[in-house]
Amino acid sequence: MCFLGNSRTLKLGEGPVPLLTMAGTARHDREMAISAKRQLSTTSDPVERLRLQCLARGSSGIKGLSRTFRIMDDDNSRTLDLKEFLKGLNDYGVLIEKDEAHKLFQHFDRDGSGHIDFDEFLITLRPPMSNARKEVIMQAFRKLDKTGDGVITIEDLRGVYNAKHHPKYQNGEWTEEQVFRTFLDSFDSPDDKDGKVTKEEFTNYYAGVSASIDTDIYFIIMMKNAWKLN
Repeated sequence: MCFLGNSRTLKLGEGPVPLLTMAGTARHDREMAISAKRQLSTTSDPVERLRLQCLARGSSGIKGLSRTFRIMDDDNSRTLDLKEFLKGLNDYGVLIEKDEAHKLFQHFDRDGSGHIDFDEFLITLRPPMSNARKEVIMQAFRKLDKTGDGVITIEDLRGVYNAKHHPKYQNGEWTEEQVFRTFLDSFDSPDDKDGKVTKEEFTNYYAGVSASIDTDIYFIIMMKNAWKLN
């Protein structure tokens, strides 16, 4: 797999992984951010406005918001009350009027319980993806998750990738573990890197990438080449 923007590569199996995008391309990200900001000025739907604010940050925007809310879910209930919801939006730097934030919360609080389902919220917030895109994302995740426990760790990567071809490993700057950790950190939000990638984080990451790519065919080819999927 590659790291975008330079020539650092890991090798998959015997052959090198092509230098294709992992975070989309820088050009795709820029175009998506510009488009999202432009659409913000003409969109009134609160859900779409929040989605666009995330996409204006690039491929990792929704993933970052997900992380912010998950950190706040201290009891692992997978729900958020209004206070937690408003604080999460504020902590992530979302520009939203209080009235609009309340409407957004009410939209997801379908049963009027005063809580919203965290997973349902994120699924709705993700840019729509075709089933074909979702399936190829899951193929890549399953390939990396060697233990099948739903979390990608350094130990999983050791069974899939050869880090010894990485230039920083070869020049002695990084250890094998540092190579793998940097790879995993690329899926995490900047403020909370834990060296683990869940299925949710992986999907949120690629939902952002998907939003920057117009056609299913291009997205699927990119994923299959980058992850050497059959």
